[in-house]
Amino acid sequence: MLKNKLTIKIQNLLRNYGWMLGCYFVFFVALGILKAGFPEFEFERYQQTDLIRLLEENPWKFVLMAIIFAPLIEEGMFRTLIKPSQNELLFFLCSWIFVGVISFIPADVFWIIKYGFLILFMILTFLFLKEFIPQKWQSKSCFFLGRHYKFIWILTSVIFGMVHIFNYVEGFQLDFLLILLIIPRIIAGFFFGKIKIENQGLFWPITMHAMNNAIVLFVIFPKLFPI
Repeated sequence: MLKNKLTIKIQNLLRNYGWMLGCYFVFFVALGILKAGFPEFEFERYQQTDLIRLLEENPWKFVLMAIIFAPLIEEGMFRTLIKPSQNELLFFLCSWIFVGVISFIPADVFWIIKYGFLILFMILTFLFLKEFIPQKWQSKSCFFLGRHYKFIWILTSVIFGMVHIFNYVEGFQLDFLLILLIIPRIIAGFFFGKIKIENQGLFWPITMHAMNNAIVLFVIFPKLFPI
């Protein structure tokens, strides 16, 4: 019985992943047509400079960040609020605390030590919050969020896309080109939320997020294993 349920959830994961890639394809075809019809749009002025630099300087760190840390933390920041369990609600708080703490750690600290410390810090923070926050408050919050899951699903998808604006610019700004550039992230956020709802667990959007980011491996493979 459990094996059948797991099989159904895996099939649903792959199906949603396929639909997401299909939406990407349609979007990038439309974007290509837009570029051809309106060459005055200067998409080249927005580049993911920091990610490109990380890829060039430390491709293995890039892989670890893209496949493990980004899916884990970003899903903790956003999808945990969609029909959350009490543990997921606490993980939501821990994820945002993680983002706040990381900004205070010096940039020259070796990245493995830094992220090792942050993982330990998150575990301890989770245990602390589990004891500190009253069960009644946790239960009421989960009930409220569960009742409004559709609104939260769409809202977190849009915010997830908006956050990725900082991949292209240092300070927050918004224009037509940036909106176009973050649409794939909004699409991804929509499907990550969809799989969370349908498969009833945070494991599934984290996995789908990792699968989504794994596409970049096809780009960085020559850099990892130069001929």
